[in-house]
Amino acid sequence: MISFTITKRSKKSRARLGILKTPHGTVQTPAFVPVATQAAVKALTSEQVMRTKTQILISNTFHLHIRPGEKVVKAGGGIQKFMNLQKPFMTDSGGFQVFSLGFGKDFGMGKILSQKQKQNTSIQVGQQPKLLKITEDGVLFRAYTDGREMFLGPKESIAIQQALGADIILAFDECTSPIADHEYTQRSLEKTHRWAKVCLKAKTSDQALYGIVQGGKFKDLRIESAQFIGGLPFDGFAIGGEFGDNKAIMSKMLRWTIPELPDEKPRHLLGIGYLEDMPKIIAEGVDTFDCIVPTHYARRGVAFTSRGELELSKQKFLNDRAPIDRNCGCEVCQGGYTRSYLTHLLRAKEIAPLTLITIHNLFFFNTYVERLRAAIAQGKL
Repeated sequence: MISFTITKRSKKSRARLGILKTPHGTVQTPAFVPVATQAAVKALTSEQVMRTKTQILISNTFHLHIRPGEKVVKAGGGIQKFMNLQKPFMTDSGGFQVFSLGFGKDFGMGKILSQKQKQNTSIQVGQQPKLLKITEDGVLFRAYTDGREMFLGPKESIAIQQALGADIILAFDECTSPIADHEYTQRSLEKTHRWAKVCLKAKTSDQALYGIVQGGKFKDLRIESAQFIGGLPFDGFAIGGEFGDNKAIMSKMLRWTIPELPDEKPRHLLGIGYLEDMPKIIAEGVDTFDCIVPTHYARRGVAFTSRGELELSKQKFLNDRAPIDRNCGCEVCQGGYTRSYLTHLLRAKEIAPLTLITIHNLFFFNTYVERLRAAIAQGKL
């Protein structure tokens, strides 16, 4: 199980400092949670992850079920031993894949609509995605490896997550699309709430189980979901789903949701974590949050710095002998690697720069959150 202690509350916002104790270590919150989708932080060894100030990670239930299968991970001693990474872990439930492989894929959109994606089209009750089928009991997928049919519902998700062995597991839900209308979202929410109760009954392990608040961009549904999920005996709470047309709606959504959740339990925000988002979501009372940005951008040659993003594949950096960021304490910036060298490697299509930039980006993100924790302690956030 886990324990969560709030050590300081901000007088300027809903931000708070906390200590999250898990069987595999202690996490100082607020904390950024890097994504290890397939039991790996892409481009890094487990030893390299340990040197990035990473406190806790999240892996993907759906993808690990497809390969190598939860039985393989369990036989390997659980996610930590399997990865050779003794850190606290979360696993998601597979609910996000209901969106990403369903309507998200159909319409080419993410959790927040871009300007180009804003349209009059809406998803209504009765509609089904092209590549999966959502039922009252769960979701019928096709595995992307061999095309086999695969059913995932609340009982199945909990069974998989128990076998994977993470410290914190999540209830199975339906993550709705940003263009789902109110009626569709309401019907979806009813399923998510039923599934939450099934998940609680299905869990037999001593892992912590978080309930997930849904409701889309609709204030009444968000409040209803937070009250319902918050009233169930979960060990913590995750806030999921889509966040409307822009990030201003996301902040509003957190203000609707968080006050309805039990104050003494930890709160996790799913899939959000750009640098500019962090002060805002922490100020609303979020304790942990995950995002693929630092690792995904690194593999595109983009490094984050105190002066903004650097697209290191551009030729203008080929004669720049500075480190990625002179103010960064990571092993890449302190170890003599220059922008010039990284640019050369990227342009030569080498693999090494993907690792080096990923190390830097994760260290940079974790250091940034470390500074935000200090700002809360100093009464500045």
